[in-house]
Amino acid sequence: MTAPKPAGRDPAGDVRQFTVDAEDDGIRLDRWCKRHLPDTSFNIVSRWARTGQMRVDGKRALPGDRVEAGQQIRVPPADSALPASTRPRAERAPLSDAQIAYAQAMVIHRDAQAIVLNKPPGLATQGGTATREHVDGLLDALSFDRDDRPKLVHRLDKDTSGALLIARSPRAAAFFSRHFSGRSARKVYWALVVGVPDIADGLIDLPLAKQPGSGGEKMHVDEEKGQPARSRYRVIERAGNRAAWVELQPQTGRTHQLRVHMAAIGHPIVGDGKYGGQEAFLTGGISRKMHLHARRIRIDHPDGGKLDVTAELPAHIAESIEMLGFDIAKGDMPFDAGPPPATREQKKAKARAHAKQFRKERRGERRGRGEK
Repeated sequence: MTAPKPAGRDPAGDVRQFTVDAEDDGIRLDRWCKRHLPDTSFNIVSRWARTGQMRVDGKRALPGDRVEAGQQIRVPPADSALPASTRPRAERAPLSDAQIAYAQAMVIHRDAQAIVLNKPPGLATQGGTATREHVDGLLDALSFDRDDRPKLVHRLDKDTSGALLIARSPRAAAFFSRHFSGRSARKVYWALVVGVPDIADGLIDLPLAKQPGSGGEKMHVDEEKGQPARSRYRVIERAGNRAAWVELQPQTGRTHQLRVHMAAIGHPIVGDGKYGGQEAFLTGGISRKMHLHARRIRIDHPDGGKLDVTAELPAHIAESIEMLGFDIAKGDMPFDAGPPPATREQKKAKARAHAKQFRKERRGERRGRGEK
C-alpha cells in the first residue's frame, strides 16, 4: 500500500503531518511507520521518538504506542530518514495457479475484515528450517478484492488441522491480536486420546516450559519454572477403555499445550508420538496421523458482533471416529457448558494429582526396565 498523502506541513519547515485512516486504527506506531514510510528503519523511528521529533496529536509518542483513526502523526522531513539498507528487498515468488487454487479451497469464511481457513494436517502455518510450504507463503492468494496482503494472527501446529483466522487489514490484525492476547478469543478442539480419563469433565492446570536439550522444539511440565497453562477437557464418548473422543478448550496459549497436557494425565492424543511415544498409536486400522482438530473459533469482530466459525473434520479423523463407533452428532456443545462451579477446584486438584501419579508411575517403569 502506498503511503498516505501528508495532511500538511509544519510551520517550522518541511516536517510532515499525516492523518491515521480507519484501516490503521489500533496498530502500533512503529508498524504504521513501517507500512507507510518503508525507507525509515526502526532505529530512526526510535531516535525520532527519543528526541521528540515524532509526535501524535502534538504529544511525544513511543514506537510501541497504538494509534487511532483520525489522529495526526508528525514526523521529520523525508531527507532526515535514510534507507535502512541499500540491499534490494527480497521479493516473494509469484504463486502458481495450483497454489492459488489450493489456498482458496481452504477458505470456509470470508468477510471484509477476516478470513477463516480449514487448514489441512501436514501444512505448517509459518515457514522455518526446511519448511517451504506453509500458510504464510500462500497469503498472496487470499487478497481477493483488496490490495493489501492478509496477515496471520495466530497459528496451529503443522499436524493439527482446523480453523485458522486470517486478518484482512492492519486494523483487523491489531484488533484480533489484542483479543488473542487478552484471552477473550474462544477455541474448541476435538481430539481422540488413548484410554479414557478418570474425570469426565475437568481442568488441567499444569505449568509448561521448554524441555532442556530439545532446542526449544519440545515442551514439558515444569511446576517450578514453567509458565501457567490451563486446559479444560470434556469426554464426549468412549470406546470401552481403548480410546476417548474429547473436547478441549485451551484457556492459555502455550506451545503444544493441549498435546502436553493430555500426555501428562496419561492420555496422549492419538498419533502424537512426540509426546506420547509408541503408546500414542492405536492398532486396528486407526490412522497414525495426529488426531487433533481446531473445530471452532469464536472471537469479537472488528465491525461488531461475533465471528463464530466451525471447521469440518479432515478425512483421517472422521474415519477414525466412525471406526470407533462414535456418534458425530454428540460432538458440538455450547462454549460455556462446564463443570458445576462448586466442584471446579476439586476437579482441578484431582487432575493435578492424577498427572503427578502418572509421571511417578512412568519413572518407576523406567527404573524397573533399567534393573533388568
